[in-house]
Amino acid sequence: MEFEMGQQAADLRADLRRLVSDTVPEHFLGAFTDDPADLETAQRFCRTLAERNLLCMAWPEEFGGRGASVWEQTVVREEMWAHHEPRGAQYMGVNWVGPIIMRHGTPEQQRRHLPPIANGDVIWCQGFSEPEAGSDLASLRTTARRAEDGSAGWLVSGQKIWTSYATMAQWCFLLARTSRIGDGATQKKQQGLTIFLVPMDDPAIQVRPIRSMMGPHHLNEVFFDDLRVTDADVLGTVDAGWSIVQDVMSFERVGIARYARCERLLAAAPTVLGGRWDGLSDELRARWVRMLTHCRRARLMAYRVVALQSSGQIRPGDAAAYRIAVTKLDQDSAEVLMDLAAEVRHDDLRAAWFLAEVDDHWKYSQASTVSSGSIEMQRILLSRALLAAAR
Repeated sequence: MEFEMGQQAADLRADLRRLVSDTVPEHFLGAFTDDPADLETAQRFCRTLAERNLLCMAWPEEFGGRGASVWEQTVVREEMWAHHEPRGAQYMGVNWVGPIIMRHGTPEQQRRHLPPIANGDVIWCQGFSEPEAGSDLASLRTTARRAEDGSAGWLVSGQKIWTSYATMAQWCFLLARTSRIGDGATQKKQQGLTIFLVPMDDPAIQVRPIRSMMGPHHLNEVFFDDLRVTDADVLGTVDAGWSIVQDVMSFERVGIARYARCERLLAAAPTVLGGRWDGLSDELRARWVRMLTHCRRARLMAYRVVALQSSGQIRPGDAAAYRIAVTKLDQDSAEVLMDLAAEVRHDDLRAAWFLAEVDDHWKYSQASTVSSGSIEMQRILLSRALLAAAR
């Protein structure tokens, strides 16, 4: 199956690979390590992309992009993820925070938030999941109540958990309940929810890191103690935030080209193993071929969703189907790669990078079935979409 996007995309891919090779340290394994230099590497690389107008290529020019095709932006996504996301946490702002603000934000919100994202100057985090509301996000308990002082303000109180990048983020895309179920028109738990855009430096916000094998910054608890926000911080319409959440999920689940890293590592294995490759069992090499096939399948499914989104369509079922495929790919390919890594000579310095990247990939894959919505919830979303289409 042919996946080529034309010479312009091929040239862009080559330019990005050269840029990564020239500016990112050889042993870089992402921004979220114990070494502060890795985060600075990512921030510096982000600014370099922005200076070359490569960070938000597909954004409209009026919002800091250059109006490139979604396929050129897809090339950027693929090359970034294949090389351990040297943009750091910026993919969140680029892939979905910015586009969502373009769709639902006021002109003032667009002027305030989009230029810093396009310049690579700001990091966002997502305030969605809670201790009692992960996969069942609409059951969240964080509330925003009207201030009683007569101002057009709100007071937000509650707790979020598993919040990636909260220790480094300047802004939070926060979901809170603004109307109780049973009050007025709020009859379902998906109603009465509102999105707020809030600064993370407010003293009413406390962040507590959660250590994990994925490294620092990935997981955090965030507490809100009467955080004061205003109507100007509301994204979209009060009590109608669930429709925005659905848009977010569709953009987020396809925005990370995870198949690209799987394919890069799998494709490197024969070269890394050298003469030992021919001595591998037929069973292991068959699994390796199967994983390469699954990489192509996940890529095609991602391209389908990208094509739909480029035409203005957002279909949660298609995004869920891709998410299921790429999650399974993450975990299954990690197992194959670990078995291949066991055959590598550990005293071979040329293979050190491969062993480190495979180890990092395996750790990341363990969390992939719950991040960005559990795989069980994706199956439910896909089932609902298929049932609705059959009616």
